[in-house]
Amino acid sequence: MRTNKKQQTKKALLDALEKSLGIVTTACKIVGVDRGTFYRYYNEDEKFKQAVKDIENVSLDFAESKLLEQIKANNTAATIFYLKTRGKHRGYIEKQQIEHTTDYKFDFGESKDGDD
Repeated sequence: MRTNKKQQTKKALLDALEKSLGIVTTACKIVGVDRGTFYRYYNEDEKFKQAVKDIENVSLDFAESKLLEQIKANNTAATIFYLKTRGKHRGYIEKQQIEHTTDYKFDFGESKDGDD
C-alpha cells in the first residue's frame, strides 16, 4: 500500500512539474510535499529521474520557442543573446583584451643572497 501511495505522489509530482514548466518548488507546493522528498525520489528512482529530465527538456524547448518569437519580432537583444549562446562556433562571442602596464622593473639576474 505504501508503494502505491509513493507511486501516486511521484505521478502527481511529474504532472505538477509539467504544469509549472519544471519549477520544482512550485510542483512540490502543488502536491504538498517538501523538496527533500522530491530529490529523494529523483536520486533513488531512475525512471522518475528520466521523466524529470524529459520535462526539463520540454521546458527548455518552450523557452527557446519564446526566444525565437522575440527574434522574429526583431528584438535586437534576443538576437544578440541567441548568437552569443548558440553561435559561438561561428565567432559570435565577446572577447576582452586586458592590457596592464607598470613602471616596476623586474630583475631576473643573480639573487643577492647567493642562491642561484
